[in-house]
Amino acid sequence: MRKISILAAAAALAASLLAIPAQAAPQDSHPVRSAGCGTASAIEPGTSQSISLESGGLQRTAVLSIPEGYTGAEAEPLILAFHGRGSTGELTREFSGLDQLPAITVFPDGIATDGKQSWQGAPYAAQGLDDVQFTNDLLDRVEQDYCVNTRRIFATGKSNGGGFTALLACKAADRIAAFAPVAGAYYPGTDEDCDGAAAPIIEFHGTGDATMKYNGGESHGAVYPSVPSWLDMWAQRNGCESSSTKQFSSDTTRTSWRQCDLGNDLVHLAIADGGHTWPGQLAYSGGGYATSAFNASDVMFKFFTSHPLNR
Repeated sequence: MRKISILAAAAALAASLLAIPAQAAPQDSHPVRSAGCGTASAIEPGTSQSISLESGGLQRTAVLSIPEGYTGAEAEPLILAFHGRGSTGELTREFSGLDQLPAITVFPDGIATDGKQSWQGAPYAAQGLDDVQFTNDLLDRVEQDYCVNTRRIFATGKSNGGGFTALLACKAADRIAAFAPVAGAYYPGTDEDCDGAAAPIIEFHGTGDATMKYNGGESHGAVYPSVPSWLDMWAQRNGCESSSTKQFSSDTTRTSWRQCDLGNDLVHLAIADGGHTWPGQLAYSGGGYATSAFNASDVMFKFFTSHPLNR
């Protein structure tokens, strides 16, 4: 697993606060093994490959990465990672480094409108497209072909993909255990059918994001909420009673909500002056400042591994 670049001035603080996971995910004493367990991988472990499948009458694609050391004997965590508008699964793999985690990682591709791939829930997304169903179809395919621990399926995404991750928290929390939007585009459509929703969420957002503004705004004809307002909404859904904020790194604060119902914890990392970027990016991920004090992939994986599906 790669070493994370830590700002020298924050090294002592980061060592105590980040607690980056070690070389392997914690062993699950009660894994739920998918149908693909015991099957040899069609993709060489430690590499990635494009796959395709039919969903909703359309041919859909994704980049599938298999972790080093995969044998098909042990049930592995699985992470879905959704790209931003106009990006691709492959680009998300490159800048996030999620494929270097000890998990099966899947980087789906959206459907293009006006020449830019996007996801359900945004005002510019293809009308009538059911990306939630595509997500379930994709999970069915990967679980059939690979050894997945179905208690440890997680979702993340950046920008439009972060907004879609929020929509999945409303619509797919019975199958996906925890969620991690990054620089999320929380358009009204990402809040569809969310009455009664609850889910563990860790959210990353830069206070200087000029694309999806921290204090809310309007984009593509739709008004979206401030990040604090969005978090308050999820704190209520999760039944959280209180919150506290601490310094997380030299440029980031961490707010944690406490006493949430059924382990549906809520955590927010606010990157001071952070842009529309992936914290700790390994390649260009968007405009503005990108912190190098930590990598969002490692921090969210620590959160994921402590929140298996128990609903």
